[in-house]
Amino acid sequence: MPPLNQTSDPARVVAAFDFDGTLTRGDSLGKFLVHFLGWPRFLGKLLLCSPWLLAYLLGLQSNHRAKAQLLKRCFAGQSSSEVDRAASEFVTTQLPKLWLDWGLAQLIEHQKKGHCCVIVSASPSVYLHQVGRVLGVDAVLCTEMEVIDGQLTGLMASPNCHGEEKVKRLQNWREHGSGPPNWVELHAYGDSPADHPMLSIATHAWYRGRPWKPG
Repeated sequence: MPPLNQTSDPARVVAAFDFDGTLTRGDSLGKFLVHFLGWPRFLGKLLLCSPWLLAYLLGLQSNHRAKAQLLKRCFAGQSSSEVDRAASEFVTTQLPKLWLDWGLAQLIEHQKKGHCCVIVSASPSVYLHQVGRVLGVDAVLCTEMEVIDGQLTGLMASPNCHGEEKVKRLQNWREHGSGPPNWVELHAYGDSPADHPMLSIATHAWYRGRPWKPG
């Protein structure tokens, strides 16, 4: 997708936000898992996943493989209704403590201007869609989790929405989703190198609260 041109038409402006570290202070997945499982069970799951997590920290394992193991251990066989209930509690009671003021203010400002706002995040769908509803964004592009007969399988139903996958998801949403297909201006916000591909296609890019340009 080539860089987008500027426009003064609000209906043709999209603002894309990473979630963890951009709209929140730090990681949300670990905090949700603690809320859902409790500390003892969460630590047990981490122990089971420790070979993959350690390999990832040492650069010997991809983010996708390590994350897939963690999600499988934590969610396989869980009732989707129970996970939804925990997500609702988390979004209501825990998330307000995590908001990053600057990122949230940027989102609100875009919404006031009538721009189409979307969250593009590697965080899982089990709670991120509820976050999107609370924030009133137009779309949530995230790592979707598989549900069969009311139970989570622990497997990803979509690729991990990380790095280049964020650009692919945005492009697919633009061409086949409910977003404005003729947008000509993109504002993108991120906080980690995994966000660089998304920032690089934006008209205006912000990295950790500062203007950003490729290279």
